[in-house]
Amino acid sequence: MKAAVWYGQKDVRVEEREPKELQDNEVKVKVSWAGICGTDLHEYLEGPIFISTEKPDPFLGQKAPVTLGHEFAGVVEETGSQVTKFNKGDRVVVNPTVSKREKEENIDLYDGYSFIGLGSDGGFAEFTNAPEENVYKLPDNVSDKEGALVEPTAVAVQAIKEGEVLFGDTVAIFGAGPIGLLTVVAAKAAGASKIFVFDLSEERLSKAKALGATHAINSGKTDPVDVINEYTENGVDVSFEVAGVAPTLKSSIDVTKARGTVVIVSIFGHPIEWNPMQLTNTGVKLTSTIAYTPTTFQQTIDLIANGSLDVKSVVTDKIELADIVESGFNQLVNDKSQAKILVKLNGDQKY
Repeated sequence: MKAAVWYGQKDVRVEEREPKELQDNEVKVKVSWAGICGTDLHEYLEGPIFISTEKPDPFLGQKAPVTLGHEFAGVVEETGSQVTKFNKGDRVVVNPTVSKREKEENIDLYDGYSFIGLGSDGGFAEFTNAPEENVYKLPDNVSDKEGALVEPTAVAVQAIKEGEVLFGDTVAIFGAGPIGLLTVVAAKAAGASKIFVFDLSEERLSKAKALGATHAINSGKTDPVDVINEYTENGVDVSFEVAGVAPTLKSSIDVTKARGTVVIVSIFGHPIEWNPMQLTNTGVKLTSTIAYTPTTFQQTIDLIANGSLDVKSVVTDKIELADIVESGFNQLVNDKSQAKILVKLNGDQKY
């Protein structure tokens, strides 16, 4: 089968790979569509970050080369002997997060985690295997393409939960990439009254406005603090840092009111310099989130199904697997109008 395989920094190859042997507790998924995540892009440009290269991944047992892709949906092709919840032909989406699952789910991830598509072969392939507990059924009214958006949307939903956003709250989002845009969608669904989005790309800011941002501002031209001071009393209730660079972290704290919360959602590709006295002197609380709980993943599916989260508009391009480097990774680097690019594996499937 064809797969997009990570060998090293700026070395992703579309090549023939043998499907892995199905384990007793696994489901083999015939992948329909898969999304390119910012994490995939980080691995392509700056990796390895999550991918193991020296020794096997402690959770999933694989090291590079590894098939990328952790945002994907498809159809059950085959089930292992111990699988009871799924049958051939079921439409499914995979939660790629693998953890020990020995503790309460809100703290479980902080006991260690990995991802299918980073720690083991993932969804940029015609077929991939996943443990039964990581597979979720897709409702009939959720398309395969929307299924490929569940994972990044769950990241945004978990971030909104972490920030404890309430009806009427004001929020600021720094970074209008795919996760930033989905955070706009989730903040709107949570009842945020004002949603400020800051980015350097006019195209992405326009997309943010279309998705529900009340204010979309080019932070290269206008100081975020000036904007927030103009439209709020003492700063926003919650800020989300979704860019992963020092200036946006500092700005996200600057625009947040005393006793307000900043949530780090992004993956930082490099260490940064930052003075914690910025928190001490402002009274702002800083927290972070990685991925999502299994409950949040299921809730995200339900919220997409009932129309509370309209995620389709985040998709800006659909490409073939053979073009994933040039039309996928390189296009995301060079064309800032791009947000979420979906990769066609087997395409929409009917059973």
